[in-house]
Parts: sequence; C-alpha cells; structure tokens
Amino acid sequence: MESVRVDTWLWAVRLVKTRPEAAAGCRGGHVRVNGRPAKPSTVVVPGDEVRFRVAGTTRVVEVTDTIRKRVGAAVAATCMIDRTPKPPPEVVVPVAKRERGAGRPTKRERRVLDQFRGQ
Repeated sequence: MESVRVDTWLWAVRLVKTRPEAAAGCRGGHVRVNGRPAKPSTVVVPGDEVRFRVAGTTRVVEVTDTIRKRVGAAVAATCMIDRTPKPPPEVVVPVAKRERGAGRPTKRERRVLDQFRGQ
C-alpha cells in the first residue's frame, strides 16, 4: 500500500489547478483528512476521506488510488469516489416585470407592487 502527500494527491486528481494552491489550502485549514486538519505533508492512503473547501463549497472525496503525477480527467475520476452532498435547492423569488417602454409606474401600480413585495 503506497502513500502520497495530500497536496500532491489533490493536484494529481485535479481538485486544484496547482500544487502550491493545494499546499496553501492545507496551511489555511481548508483540507481535512479523516476529520483532522491536514498539513501539506500529511500522507493519504486508499480508504482515507479528504474534505476540501473550494469556492465556498466543501468537497468530500474518498481516496481509492494514490497517484503522484497529474493524469487525465478520466483517469483522475477513477482515483477517488466523490461523496459530496448535493447542495440545497435554490429558492426562486418571483420578480415583478413591466413591459418595455411602459414608463414609470402610476401611484396605484406602485401600491400594488409594494403589496406584492410585502412592504
């Protein structure tokens, strides 16, 4: 069973664009391995769970294969199992629209719009 550094693995499976970016994420506390904060030199082995916060979302992946070199996207997908939970559905708020060229709303229309908006 081979082990590899977590920053190298994150870069190799294409979760980050550069290895220094992965190392900075580790130093910033954005990477956890098996629930513990990870330094860039933390080793990962198959079966480990890696949590990585990127762009406001937390990716949860399980290591299935350890690789050191960056590979194609199809091969990288086989080296991990993505267990990231689905984001909650977005709430769509209706927006009042007026016809183009209709001018400013009248006082009566403004009252109706304010009622619609809950003001």
